[in-house]
Amino acid sequence: MKPLSSTGFAIFGAALVAISYGLARFAFGLFVPPIRDELGLTPYVIGIIGALPLISFLLATAIAPFITDHLGARNTAVLSGAFGVGGLTMISQAADALLLGVGVFACGICTGLMMPALTAVMQALVKRSMHGRVSSIMNAGTSIGVIVAVPTVLFLADAWRFAYLSFAVLAGIGLIAAWLFLPSVSRIAPGNAAPPPPISELPWSRLVRLSLFAFVMGFVSSAYWIFAPDLVVTLGGLPSGTTGWLWLAVGIAGLGGAVVADLADRNNPPITQALMLMMLAASLALLAASPGQSLLAAFSALVFGLAYMSLTGLYLMTGIRLLPGRLSMGPVLPFMAVSLGQASGSPVVGGLVNAFGYADAFAMFAALGILAAILSPFYPGHIAQADEEEEEDAGLQAAYDHQLQNEEGEPLEEPAEDEVKKPAVHP
Repeated sequence: MKPLSSTGFAIFGAALVAISYGLARFAFGLFVPPIRDELGLTPYVIGIIGALPLISFLLATAIAPFITDHLGARNTAVLSGAFGVGGLTMISQAADALLLGVGVFACGICTGLMMPALTAVMQALVKRSMHGRVSSIMNAGTSIGVIVAVPTVLFLADAWRFAYLSFAVLAGIGLIAAWLFLPSVSRIAPGNAAPPPPISELPWSRLVRLSLFAFVMGFVSSAYWIFAPDLVVTLGGLPSGTTGWLWLAVGIAGLGGAVVADLADRNNPPITQALMLMMLAASLALLAASPGQSLLAAFSALVFGLAYMSLTGLYLMTGIRLLPGRLSMGPVLPFMAVSLGQASGSPVVGGLVNAFGYADAFAMFAALGILAAILSPFYPGHIAQADEEEEEDAGLQAAYDHQLQNEEGEPLEEPAEDEVKKPAVHP
């Protein structure tokens, strides 16, 4: 079968990300109100269950490079799809908290395996000069998946089992498509690329600061992802179906996050991070203050979507820049920190809701976001280059350009067209 073009792969990758991230992972918060009512779950139990896919995401992400190298990209994507189909099906049939927890745990594995598999394909099929653009399109798949989930809530608010069964069918279609269209390749690197610097020479202080900021952002955002729909239903008295407009606003605003993140990397990452963290905190405070006002709640979702997607994009670029030559760890490290923060924050916010109520719990998390914003001057900016003419070399594509370097530490040049050897792929 003819390999996908760069554009075709970007669109196909975005579709798979929409299923694995948007539907299998982030759509859960939308259905918390009807699931909680039917299964009789407390906010604390919902918080524990909401943390499970984040924990499994971390575990899957940690071993994904090893699995991709040994199984190949196509088989890893198919394995991811299989976990997605199984997890979504179990959620649709859940009769208690245990089966629901197993289902969302499996969905987290699906999410953790998909992006490393797609990254492996990108390294083999897409020219390095296109990596930034292709990554931006694929990352937008999360927002697209969130948007796709909205009609199911608007029209199937009281039929969450059927909604999740339809998600499982979509995941099955994605599994078959991955088997048919993705090549069975593992990550490849040009022979003239310099080996990555030894562990002892990594910028550990910068990596620790990046991880801490990403952890705190994930911790604060967990309140919105898991409990925002439940807040407007329980505290604001809005119908369950109207919570779909929240996720629609999150998804639409999230599409602009890639642009903001790219601009942030070109200008001043610490200042932009401070602004986006303040916006994240403001979205929590606004929702807690006016849960019964549908327009204000939707506006808070717009602010949250833009802030969250901008911050994850900024952390992605910083991680790639700080770990040149480490194709598997550069993009993964910040996302692992974000997910660890979300896994930690989900049960905490559930406990706070039990103890103090939704409004106070969201206010506490908003205050933590403001505190992190104040500390943003410590966010790791660009590593100073020896030559000052590198000043304009910024943005997501530049971050990928610096992933592979030659012996002199300069970005590895793209080989001439006639020197490019196509990787051996097995359709």
